[in-house]
Amino acid sequence: MPKRILEGVVVSDKGDKTVVVRVERTFLHPVMKKTVRRSKKYHAHDEANTCHTGEIIRIIECAPKSKLKTWEVLPKASA
Repeated sequence: MPKRILEGVVVSDKGDKTVVVRVERTFLHPVMKKTVRRSKKYHAHDEANTCHTGEIIRIIECAPKSKLKTWEVLPKASA
């Protein structure tokens, strides 16, 4: 099974080698037929402490690194 990749905004970078990322998703409400936005926070491993609050980053699933961290930050693609 492929690893999931999500994109979101860093809301906290206070932990050492850890960032909290808010990922938003939109879907159509089954009854009201209106677009609804929901968000969820993920703790992600950031080995080099490169991400800062407000940045848009991508995270990928990984083996559990701690109780809350099962995601890690994807390195930025150099263009």
